[in-house]
Amino acid sequence: MNQIRINGKAFDVSDDELELSLLEYLRERRFLTGTKNGCEKGLCGSCTVVIDGKALRACKTPVGKAVGTSVVTIEGMEGPNGALHPIQQAFIDAGAIQCGFCTPGMVMSSYALLLREKEPSRDDIRKALRGNLCRCTGYQQIVDAVELAAKVIREQALPADAGSLR
Repeated sequence: MNQIRINGKAFDVSDDELELSLLEYLRERRFLTGTKNGCEKGLCGSCTVVIDGKALRACKTPVGKAVGTSVVTIEGMEGPNGALHPIQQAFIDAGAIQCGFCTPGMVMSSYALLLREKEPSRDDIRKALRGNLCRCTGYQQIVDAVELAAKVIREQALPADAGSLR
């Protein structure tokens, strides 16, 4: 049987599910609806999840390619007792959330960046987010939020995956 690990839990994947997009599988089979369906073409970034530490578009990733991996969705970012991950809190504190549709993808791209880069420059942040579209904030507050999250994680000596269920 094929298995995929999502937010720390192992799930069996049937052969007929292997050709589904990971987005379809997450939303329709696992009822994890925080990962958004924005374009189904991999252009908007609203469906971004983190697979083995890398930000990838769930709409363009067949479930078969995710078998044997560890997937973290926005639902997996929740900390103990429902606490927000430092990235999520930073988005709130920096005013980086308006309509909220792009937020899960932005948070997941930021998470992947902070897993590999503890002190990203503003340029690094912009590069990490370049595949995520936002029609509301103009990106300045989003970059500010990621910068703030990196600072909080460093100051609290937290691993970037603090609060996630990887």
